Amino acid sequence: MTGSSHILVADDDADIRDLVTFKLTQSGYTVEAYSDGASAWAAMTERPPRLALLDVMMPGLSGLDVLRKARESAATMNVPVILLTARSRDVDVEDGFACGATDYVIKPFSPRELVHRVAAVLGR
Repeated sequence: MTGSSHILVADDDADIRDLVTFKLTQSGYTVEAYSDGASAWAAMTERPPRLALLDVMMPGLSGLDVLRKARESAATMNVPVILLTARSRDVDVEDGFACGATDYVIKPFSPRELVHRVAAVLGR
């Protein structure tokens, strides 16, 4: 599960997590999916992914908490992070980018657009 296609997905909503995992796997990516921020953070530190997709609102460690930790750790500071969230206010988007997000996708989202965003981030 190493290399350019390893993507970590963390979302506490099983339907969204399964949809994102399915679409990314269908597009040729290797996906590790987690239902909470603590598990996602543990996995990120153990084996940094090529990219992480984090739900902002999860119990325990939120996606923003995981993002902040990632930016403070030498092992994960350069991992691109796309935040997935229902929070669509300008201040929420600004907070996400201020914490170090690479991209910000608002729910509900188009699975096809999400795959394009992932490809665009990985292509940078």
